[in-house]
Amino acid sequence: MALLQISEPGQSPEPHQRKLAVGIDLGTTNSLVAAMRLGKPETLPDLSGRHILPSVVRYLPAGEVVVGDEARDAIFEDSRNTISSVKRLMGRGVDDVKTLGDCLPYEFIQSETEMPYIRTEAGDKSPVEISSEILKSLSVRAQETLGGDISGAVITVPAYFDEAQRQATKDAAKLAGLHVYRLLNEPTAAAVAYGLDRGAEGVHAIYDLGGGTFDISILRLNKGVFEVLSTGGDSALGGDDFDHAIAQWILKESGQECVGTSVARQLMEIARGLKEQLTDADSVNVNVDTGCFTWQGVLTREVFHSLVDPLIAKTVRACKRALRDANLGPGDIHDVVMVGGSTRVLRVREKVADFFGATPLCDIDPDRVVAVGASIQADVLAGNKPDDEMVLLDVIPLSLGIETMGGLMEKIIHRNTTIPVTRAQEFTTFKDGQTALAVQVVQGERELVSDCRSLAKFELRGIPPMVAGSARIRVTYQVDADGLLSVSAKELTSNVETNVEVKPSYGLSDNEVTRMLKDSFDFAEGDKDARALAEERVEADRQLEALRQALAENGEELLSADERKQLHQLMEALAISKQGEDSVAIRKAIDELNSTSEVFAARRMDKSINQALSGQSIDNLGEE
Repeated sequence: MALLQISEPGQSPEPHQRKLAVGIDLGTTNSLVAAMRLGKPETLPDLSGRHILPSVVRYLPAGEVVVGDEARDAIFEDSRNTISSVKRLMGRGVDDVKTLGDCLPYEFIQSETEMPYIRTEAGDKSPVEISSEILKSLSVRAQETLGGDISGAVITVPAYFDEAQRQATKDAAKLAGLHVYRLLNEPTAAAVAYGLDRGAEGVHAIYDLGGGTFDISILRLNKGVFEVLSTGGDSALGGDDFDHAIAQWILKESGQECVGTSVARQLMEIARGLKEQLTDADSVNVNVDTGCFTWQGVLTREVFHSLVDPLIAKTVRACKRALRDANLGPGDIHDVVMVGGSTRVLRVREKVADFFGATPLCDIDPDRVVAVGASIQADVLAGNKPDDEMVLLDVIPLSLGIETMGGLMEKIIHRNTTIPVTRAQEFTTFKDGQTALAVQVVQGERELVSDCRSLAKFELRGIPPMVAGSARIRVTYQVDADGLLSVSAKELTSNVETNVEVKPSYGLSDNEVTRMLKDSFDFAEGDKDARALAEERVEADRQLEALRQALAENGEELLSADERKQLHQLMEALAISKQGEDSVAIRKAIDELNSTSEVFAARRMDKSINQALSGQSIDNLGEE
């Protein structure tokens, strides 16, 4: 008898056949690709043996695209067609790009979607397209090295990337022909690498200072479980800013006030070299010959410290906030993991050690640790390794909620909630006969919607007409493992349902998350008062609406002229109080109106009971 062999869905019919999966560190300055080889994670070199790929793309007139070292070498001679640090443009709008100042020599074109395009000799290119060229190059390298097609990839992103930036990254991967197993926060990827290799348990800080972004994550590692307790950082701060500070010092010392973009980029390259030399030397000679001016001088380590200390201090402040969010102090941290090429700067390591009171870990090459961790996770998701060996839990950086009456923010998924996650909450209608409900999805920590960020708006229509407060509308928020949000609204009596996938516009600046968190602390007391005022105004509207309708139906029948006059006076007083800014006064007016209208409410109840019992005898009621 022939036996039918049936494999599990999504699994290979040959259980010992490994899928080729890769981890990609898509960095601002440099990118890497890694994979599991002979049971160990390794970064993959190109045909010349280079592991690091500069995140630089050059477009030639004939349409040819050059990526990596060759493109970086053309930055000075062809700056307008050679794009670097494109990661800073991902998920951003034209207005946000303008805030980067004159450090970008590109000509930006605004599209219908508000996404900025860069004009090149090969046509207008979006950040997503440019980023996809980097991913294509890494994908080709992986296929050549591993000798087969890539089944999928885990791509890392800064923990502070919002939904727009994450979606832009996934779009770039799709253009590159890569299947994305998932997006993984860069600090979390580093935790994967260190956690598995070292078997470390306890609470750890992942300090990730790359070329263009800084992330700090506080993670608890316990029996193979990775839980992110809090995240923070600055998505517009990195080693590039160190280089910029040195370049500005050179301009000041040489007496140069203003230079063109080509010279500015030359100075940035010179500054980068000086920064690296100061890792091993107390001072370095500076020789500048840009073609426009020449200058010689000496950069000492002390001067270098004075230039970069304010930047490092920003990272330390972010560490303090992350610890506060996790209800921890520096002494609670077991280990500090250093990630990113900029952590090679000795001053960074000194300041981090001073703050945490412990020597930071640098066992794994900080340039490669993120790609290594991503490759380990990719191997698990490809089905090559039992995932019960490791559970990885990320969190969302900002609360997600819905607008309720009065412009209030009702949080449904709170900040630092572990993802993936689904949360649901029931709401109801405000007016009698209401057949539609507007749902505004918002993100932020403030109490009022006007102080938060709107992500999407949609309407639930077809609600059966009912008395106000009778409809049951369940709103469900679902955040997947990549941090992308979908929202649905369902009226439970009729099963009418609608939903939306939230793909925010490309208009959120890199520092928006940090600003929103800071504002939530700075304005906490005022927000509390504003929410109390808004809630009292909503309650006042509800009371006035209900009483107006009741008076229209039964006022003349059940109340005397004097009683009606007294209620109208109190209603007018409440309406006036509602326009003011005193929540206590509004509550007092509501209570007075409720107290006075109790007799009217009792009479209406008696009338309803009498109508219900009309024509029925005691015997009939007993039979029922």
